Amino acid sequence: MANTGVLPFVRGIDFTRNDFKDGRFPEAVRLMTGVQWLKLDRTNLSQIPEELGKLLKIEHLSLIRNDLERLYGELTELTCLRTLNIRHNRVKTSGIPAELFRLEELTTLDLSHNNMKEVPEGLERARSLLVLNLSHNHIESIPNALFMHLTDLLFLDLSNNNLETLPPQTRRLANLQTLVLNCNPLGHFQLRQLPSLMNLETLHMRDTQRTLSNIPGNLDSLTNLTDLDLSLNALPKVPEALYALTNLRRLNLNDNEITELSQAIDQWQHIETLKLCRNKLTALPASLCKLMSLRRLYVNDNLLDFEGIPSGIGKLCSLEIFSAAHNQLEMIPEGLCRCGSLKKLILTANRLITLPDAIHLLTDLEALDLRDNPELVMPPKPTEVQKGSGVEFYNIDFSLQHQLRLAGANVPAQAPSSSASKDPIARKLRLRRGRRDQEEADQDQAKILKGMKDIAKDKNKQKTLEEVKAESLKPKRWDETLEKPPLDYSEFFDEVAGQFPGITIWEIENFLPNQIEEVAHGKFYEGDCYIVLKTAIDETGSLTWEIYFWIGEKATLDKRACAAIHAVNLRNYLGAQCRTIREEQSDESDEFLALFDTDITYIEGGRTSSGFFTVEDMTYAKRLYRVHAAGTSSIHLEPVPVAVSSLDPRYVFVLDTGLKIFMWYGKKLMAEKINKNERKNKADIQTEMPGDESADFWRAFGDNDGLPPEEPIAEHVDPDFVPAVPRLYQVRLGMGYLELPQVEVPHGKLANTLLNNRSVYILDCYLDVFVWFGKKSTRLVRAAAVKLSQELFTMIGRPAYAMVTRVQEGTENQIFKSKFMGWDEVIAVDFTRTAESVQKTGADLTKWARQQETKADLAALFTPRQPAMSLTEAQQLSEEWNEDLEAMEAFVLEGKKFVRLPDEELGHFYSKDCYVFLCRYWVPVDVPDDAAGEQEQEQMEDDFQCVVYFWQGREAGNMGWLTFTFSLQKKFKSLFGEKLEVVRTHQQQENLKFMAHFKRKFVIHQGKRKEQPPAGTIPPVEFYHLRSNGGALCTRLIQIKPDAALLNSACWFVLPASVSVRNKPSNPSKPLHWLNGLKPSLSCWTGLLMTGRSGYILKVTFDQEESSGMVYVWIGSKAKPEEAKLAEDIAEEMFNNPWIGFQTLNEGEEPDNFFWVALGGRKPYDTDSDFMDYTRLFRCSNEKGYFTVSEKCSDFCQDDLADDDIMILDNGEQVFLWLGARCSEVEIKLAYKSAQAEKPRKLFLTLKNKESKRFTKCFHGWGIHKKPPE
Repeated sequence: MANTGVLPFVRGIDFTRNDFKDGRFPEAVRLMTGVQWLKLDRTNLSQIPEELGKLLKIEHLSLIRNDLERLYGELTELTCLRTLNIRHNRVKTSGIPAELFRLEELTTLDLSHNNMKEVPEGLERARSLLVLNLSHNHIESIPNALFMHLTDLLFLDLSNNNLETLPPQTRRLANLQTLVLNCNPLGHFQLRQLPSLMNLETLHMRDTQRTLSNIPGNLDSLTNLTDLDLSLNALPKVPEALYALTNLRRLNLNDNEITELSQAIDQWQHIETLKLCRNKLTALPASLCKLMSLRRLYVNDNLLDFEGIPSGIGKLCSLEIFSAAHNQLEMIPEGLCRCGSLKKLILTANRLITLPDAIHLLTDLEALDLRDNPELVMPPKPTEVQKGSGVEFYNIDFSLQHQLRLAGANVPAQAPSSSASKDPIARKLRLRRGRRDQEEADQDQAKILKGMKDIAKDKNKQKTLEEVKAESLKPKRWDETLEKPPLDYSEFFDEVAGQFPGITIWEIENFLPNQIEEVAHGKFYEGDCYIVLKTAIDETGSLTWEIYFWIGEKATLDKRACAAIHAVNLRNYLGAQCRTIREEQSDESDEFLALFDTDITYIEGGRTSSGFFTVEDMTYAKRLYRVHAAGTSSIHLEPVPVAVSSLDPRYVFVLDTGLKIFMWYGKKLMAEKINKNERKNKADIQTEMPGDESADFWRAFGDNDGLPPEEPIAEHVDPDFVPAVPRLYQVRLGMGYLELPQVEVPHGKLANTLLNNRSVYILDCYLDVFVWFGKKSTRLVRAAAVKLSQELFTMIGRPAYAMVTRVQEGTENQIFKSKFMGWDEVIAVDFTRTAESVQKTGADLTKWARQQETKADLAALFTPRQPAMSLTEAQQLSEEWNEDLEAMEAFVLEGKKFVRLPDEELGHFYSKDCYVFLCRYWVPVDVPDDAAGEQEQEQMEDDFQCVVYFWQGREAGNMGWLTFTFSLQKKFKSLFGEKLEVVRTHQQQENLKFMAHFKRKFVIHQGKRKEQPPAGTIPPVEFYHLRSNGGALCTRLIQIKPDAALLNSACWFVLPASVSVRNKPSNPSKPLHWLNGLKPSLSCWTGLLMTGRSGYILKVTFDQEESSGMVYVWIGSKAKPEEAKLAEDIAEEMFNNPWIGFQTLNEGEEPDNFFWVALGGRKPYDTDSDFMDYTRLFRCSNEKGYFTVSEKCSDFCQDDLADDDIMILDNGEQVFLWLGARCSEVEIKLAYKSAQAEKPRKLFLTLKNKESKRFTKCFHGWGIHKKPPE
């Protein structure tokens, strides 16, 4: 364990997402005796660690989303504990010790989202509680004693329980400010205690069975109530008591049965948000126009028409959002267009015919939604006014109004043209005030012109003619005419530099100034240079500055020069008139020495590094990395022990010994970057192939003779290996304390933009811990970060080969950069230059071409294939996604509209149809511990998200997408607003989350739904292929051409053979026996062939009568027993019929009259399916400006073959080069060379529409190429 002595000074640390299960909690936490806050969210804790008992000063503890069932342990000894957050665990009432509530300092307790059926015993003893959250449990009653003692409560959340009433003692909560009772069956609760809660500010009673009879008749005492939610109840009108709440700012009455509003709403003079959606309103009262504070008005899904909106609505000067979707509006009043603050106007799905011309005058309007108004005709836009006086006069506006406005006059707006408005009321108002406005404008103009004349006369009186001539002829000084370059000095100095009296000192490091702490003032290193700024205030109250730059006698040339340069930059940054003063060591001026209270001190040596490269013998740590794929365009280097046993023949390894970098079984990808950026191109990169390694390679592993190991290198790496998720900490330093919070990473992907050059960060990758120093970070923070990194490194168990690395901004090593997305140097190549254009310049093309180093990104070719998702992981993902799925509604396009898809057809798709799936997901919202009550409840409303998946078959046209865009999407958008997300997906390109909802039952048929064969004809043979690409989640059953050549002996085959229904006996209790004595007529014949990843179903119908039969499960000679069991389960579920039996057949035992006839006769078929373990598809393109090769995911399909590019298909034995119809010659040349870059194998050229079976068998459901729309 590191002994840095820094742990007692740590005030807070965030251990979120570390894995502390099975006793892995770090023992060093007990040494953090000064810690005040600690986050242990998502750490897989199943019990309270005993180390917490030593943290006697801890005040805030968070244990969100763990596996805690009991809270017995050390929590009862934390006497200073103020905040305890146990949200999202599995805590039961019996698992909470009563002693926990004897903590006198406990003010905030969050036990929401647990498994409590009653209030914990002893909770009434926690008399100091201010915030209590018991929501999302199964509590059925509240004991009377609870509210008798918790009288200081400010926030109480009891939502989403099974409460039917509240105790009478609720009236004792006189200090309560927020009360949340949402989603409780409180139909018989009369709320008699409510008037006693006089300090209440927020009251949420959504879905609590409120009626007019169970709401108190008098609420005058609730003078502080500002937020009220009564949505999802059965209120026929607004209760009269609500009109007395004069301080309301937010009122939610959505989803009720309100038919009208009283004129008394003008008493809500402070209301800002009013929600009345999904009611039965036919009109809004005229008194609504008196709500001058109203900013957001929602009246969607009512019965409002033009007469129902008051004409005086334009008086609402603060109105920003007006949403009236799904009403009966044929027109809107022109007054609505006079709301100058209006930003969003939602009028979706009405009966609009036109809009007022003034709609074009709403310049601040951000969103105007007019969808689903088929008869709407927009008014013409006003003609665009010429900019200024035109180009001829440099677009200067010489108009009188513009010049008056510049002069500061109150200029009235120009009167609109006679055709600009058709509103007769507005026209009368304009005529009445027209004369008055004209007179005021004339008076303003006259005053300004007179003032300008007076000023000109005064100036002329003060100057003589000679003075005017002298001023015009006097030349300007050189520094006045000198144009200053546009430099940004904020990159060097802080905004507060020189803005407060005192002394500020910077040291020069790596060519840049770095501010030092005040405790280091007066102490100068002999090998460094400094800039010293003195800021003072003169008699007039203005800031004055003195700037010195101090030169150490042993300082290097770059530090001396940069000190002088940045001293001038500091003067320019401050706009100071003083000069910069040079001070040398041992020869300082008296003015400089007077800046410090004590004598200055010289320290031998230099603290900062030079910006120049220094020639010295570098020491390199020997490291061995295993290369893994990280996403689609980057790789991950996993550190492993430098030992022969770490090698695995399935992976690429990088052995870094300093000036020699060995690539074992790989290409020079990362090694080239390490050599270029870190070794100054001095390292020797050697590629080692298995079985042909050099002696130096084995010497690097410790064998002095350079001999290979006696034992062969074995496969030992887990194929399901997943690299550890890196965690980014920011080091914070205060007066006597340290904090280590985690940086929030958007979308879980690290980006270098998260790093601030004024801060220091610790990146914990488990096997590598990096300390990143920003250029402008202070010395004390850097020193603290180094010690904290050592403690963090040792407190969590790590292998012996793990290490800590310090990284300076601007000189980051390649391993550190690889942890961040997109942090790479890319050199673009200009492919638009031609040989002719270059030759005209007189350049030697041959010599020039030899000197060019064209960039080409071929990394994807040399990264390992993405491992298939394990069945366990697939099941876990599927369960999580389906658990979050609250509801799913399916629609299919029939004709020109979407209709609901029958439940029995769910999971069946047709290649010529389009489908829409509306999925509603539950979204858990984490409310911050320190959030205010109002903000917390506002966030908890948004607890769901709606995703619309639009599925388009590969033979379907785009008309389905257009129909969806202008019909269903509008309706969904009006219902769900910002919570709606639309995902368009094509056949065989579905995402995993969508596929998971069908639980491996995803069937794609050829043709169109409900398409019937011509009368009197026999339905065609149907042949289906079942296959999983890259994991069980990507399982599809696709109809293909019936052909025996598509079979494979490494698979299984399920064959249902059927007989005509007229031969069926009356008693079907034993279908297997009576079928044995009959000759089948093949009225329905179906087969299923499987490999665990693939299979087939064959269906042959010879008549249109209903039939029954037998399902044969055909097992190939190389199929696995567990895979055969899966085939039987799928076949039994698909053909669940009392008239169908099952029988298992081994390969070679097929009956000729049942099996081969429908497949067109016996044909040779593949006996090996190993190619599915190796097949990869790459795309070659130069669309980025340079040639790149990128890999498609393992779940690729035929439609991934792009006509504009070249594709490389590698099945492990052969490499196919597929040429698109519109690819360029440059791409063909570079792709051909790229396909030959790896180990030599057979290369085949493949053209579109001429693909061989070896090529097409790698694609699931291969058919005719999709034709682009004409």
